[in-house]
Amino acid sequence: MRDNNGFLYGPKIVVIGGGTGLSTMLRGLKQYTHNITAIVTVADDGGGSGVLREDLGMLPPGDIRNCILALANTEPTMEKLLQYRFKDGMLKGQSFGNLFLAAINGISENFEEAVKKMSEVLAVSGKVLPVTLDNVKLKAKLKNGIVIGGESLIPKMQIKEKSPIEEICLEPKDARPVDEALLDLVNADGIVLGPGSLYTSIVPNLLVDGICDAIEGSKALKIYVCNIMTQPGETFGYDANEHVEALFSHGLKSLDYVIVNSAEVPNEYKNRYKEDMAQPVSYDLDKFNQKGIKVIEKDVLAIKNNYIRHDEQKLAEVIIDLLT
Repeated sequence: MRDNNGFLYGPKIVVIGGGTGLSTMLRGLKQYTHNITAIVTVADDGGGSGVLREDLGMLPPGDIRNCILALANTEPTMEKLLQYRFKDGMLKGQSFGNLFLAAINGISENFEEAVKKMSEVLAVSGKVLPVTLDNVKLKAKLKNGIVIGGESLIPKMQIKEKSPIEEICLEPKDARPVDEALLDLVNADGIVLGPGSLYTSIVPNLLVDGICDAIEGSKALKIYVCNIMTQPGETFGYDANEHVEALFSHGLKSLDYVIVNSAEVPNEYKNRYKEDMAQPVSYDLDKFNQKGIKVIEKDVLAIKNNYIRHDEQKLAEVIIDLLT
């Protein structure tokens, strides 16, 4: 249902994470509701975001940019422009959208205000919030005792050490949440974690002070969208149950639903992903039942540019069905 200004009324949904998976899901959800808040990690320190973070002392813009564009109502040319990456010179590898947000940050009081201004310029349906304004750094402790500092190094070093991730932490440990993020969590109809990198996109948000308490204190349905494939350097060999256990061990207190893909991954993609140490995520219904977590088994599979992804439309329909 829309109001006179074209605003699409629907359930209040707060999504938590970062990376490609989150922005994909947002593109589907905005077709059903504009009452969307994306709470996004700011622990990234690699690529173009890492360069701007180091050079300008700003929070990393990459994941924020992708979420803003996913919710934006812009012409295709504008989206192409904001996603354009320079191919040569000093700006090689840098995205214009990152530079655009960096420029807005330069004329704003803080990063939160800059994100809101960019969202206004691009007519975003809903809102995007950094989980914290503190300059946080992600660290991982492996089961062999090695500690890895920096989000971008965690997958590389995990593969090199061949030791599973035991724990993720933030520095500083008392990173403060954005107040509006806490408020939206408490007032949500549904809170959705994922899809996305378990340890470097989802868990960092849970480590910010007050986020897990706000999730638990909310009357919202709490939903986890499990990845379709395991991720080298983070979740190799994990089933869906182990994904959820990692969320609980990093502060999450309860879940109502887990959405898992029930469609068969084509063999050619299984074989290709196996070469890269990745495989379809399996799940054990009995283990989830013992925890009181309901499992939603649906075909949410899409193949885009030869990669396994969530189908944004199918996934959005599953989430909306749960909340209406």
